Amino acid sequence: DYMKSKEFSLKIEKLAKEKRCSLMDAILEFCKENDLDPGTVGSLVSKSLKEKIKADAIQLKLLKNSSSASQGKLPI
Repeated sequence: DYMKSKEFSLKIEKLAKEKRCSLMDAILEFCKENDLDPGTVGSLVSKSLKEKIKADAIQLKLLKNSSSASQGKLPI
């Protein structure tokens, strides 16, 4: 493995803070800097980092907060 999940998560969070960008952007930037395919780092994303990415996406209005919407049902 290139690195452990915890180490990867710490690097991504540090990069996001340094660059003042979202965690998703930090992952893409990390991949670019290290010549990695973003599709190959999914297994390195820890559960806590996934939750933080989800929170980022909700805050940026890229993802709806699933707790406020009923999933899989049409509003009729």
